[in-house]
Amino acid sequence: MAATTTTVLGPTATSVGYRPLFSTRPLSWRVLLPLLTLATLFVDGYHPLAEDGGLYVAGVEYRLNPTLFPHDTAFVTAHLRYSIFAPAIASVVRLTHIPLAWTLLCVYIFSLWLLLFAGLQLVRRCTTSPAAQLAGVALLGTWSTLPVAGTSLLLIDPYLTARSFTTPLSLLAIAFALDDWQPSRLTLPRPAWLCALCLVLAALLHPLMAFCALTIVVLLRLLRHPPPQRFVAVFAALSIATAAGIHALASSDPPAVIAASLSRYYWFLSQWHWYEVCGLLGPFVMLLLLLRWHRNPSNTRNVRALCHAALTAGSLAIVIALLFAHEHSSTYLVARLQPLRVFLLLYALMAILLGAIVADRLLTTSPISRPLTTLIPAAVILVSGFTLFTVQRESFPASQHIELPGSAPANPWSQAFLWARSNTSPQALFALDPDYITTPGEDAQTFRATALRSALPDFSKDGGEASITPSLTSLWQQSLAAQFAVQSGTALTTRAMLSSQTDTERDTHLRPLGVNWLILHADAHTSHPCPYNNGTVKVCRLTP
Repeated sequence: MAATTTTVLGPTATSVGYRPLFSTRPLSWRVLLPLLTLATLFVDGYHPLAEDGGLYVAGVEYRLNPTLFPHDTAFVTAHLRYSIFAPAIASVVRLTHIPLAWTLLCVYIFSLWLLLFAGLQLVRRCTTSPAAQLAGVALLGTWSTLPVAGTSLLLIDPYLTARSFTTPLSLLAIAFALDDWQPSRLTLPRPAWLCALCLVLAALLHPLMAFCALTIVVLLRLLRHPPPQRFVAVFAALSIATAAGIHALASSDPPAVIAASLSRYYWFLSQWHWYEVCGLLGPFVMLLLLLRWHRNPSNTRNVRALCHAALTAGSLAIVIALLFAHEHSSTYLVARLQPLRVFLLLYALMAILLGAIVADRLLTTSPISRPLTTLIPAAVILVSGFTLFTVQRESFPASQHIELPGSAPANPWSQAFLWARSNTSPQALFALDPDYITTPGEDAQTFRATALRSALPDFSKDGGEASITPSLTSLWQQSLAAQFAVQSGTALTTRAMLSSQTDTERDTHLRPLGVNWLILHADAHTSHPCPYNNGTVKVCRLTP
């Protein structure tokens, strides 16, 4: 049995077996985790209604008030069928009577704490050095907004989504999978049922991400049974065979579904840019290097198991994507399952292991050079934090870095959306440039969640919903054709943005859909009355 020592960072933990979730010693992680959580929040920023955050918040708003979004409601409610996220947040608001904006912020901060807590549980199973544990958890927090190759994901988004919880729950499940599952009075050993509980909760929030976690958990358990190579080979063969069966049995997709699927270029490896492919190969190189750098014999089994499980899961995802998720296929069912999303967990494991193993290796140097080498992990973490902080500021240049509830937005698009919320009917239907969310300075702020008004589906976020919900594809294409002023079925490469069209073009295509308000660039030409104009964007009414 490994000895337990006491330090200012709390007790160490052995590499195998059950560990208490928290130390009761003073100056432990009870203090460090909240401090690291605030530091992570400062690096990441907080933009609750941006990107996917706006999609999830609109779902919560609808659960709190079903009279909202009376037009094209399916684009608000589509994801509610697969996740308890929106009902859970809505229930918290009803039970606590805390305003939604403050609830979102508090829950988001808790999700950051949970991520670091999960990282701590995992790193404790990989090193007994408190300083190395701190380095692993700190690097995970610092890298939390690192883009995951070309998957259109971040490790942790600067807004609240279901993934804000599935990622830490997945890491907890992986940590419990590393323990020895010895028999107990319960039907399952305590680490086993804790692992299962985490996977079930993750599946209730985001089934796809939970399946990625399950893959790594299964691989970790298979690697504990001799001979592990045979079990892993059988698992890999079954995984590829299952993907092949899904691909073969799936019916051919109709043209509208094909168009929606092809709009998500990151589903198809052949369409990735070279730097995105490098981001895919990076974790392989790093994990292989970590296998060589790791020299602590007391923790070798868990570290090697994690690295081998991650390498196997990543390899399987790439093989399945190459074989069954390509743009020339007649069906995109496998592509729709997005097997490459497993790399989100690979990036998280890479960050934890890199911080812990490098710090562990440097701290075992000679006493003469130890003071200098101790500074290296701290310097890497600080430089990484400053770099990603800068990236986040450049990603949201027109918005406050931390958008606190109740504060007036600095973003002119958000200002226009709030004006629409206060000065238009809840029954209003808006039209915007379909690519408005990628407009420079718009900062990916979503209209529906901010304005609490209906809008025609856009290309980016609503296109994502349509790509995974085939029943929405026809409505999505029809709306895009109207906003781009092209005939339905015409190639969208000939599109014209809403703000660059004439009033005749806009009226001809938008009136039949019931649109009565427009969000246009301030320099757009129109004879319709525009009661709001802030110099960047204006809100105009379609007059009879």
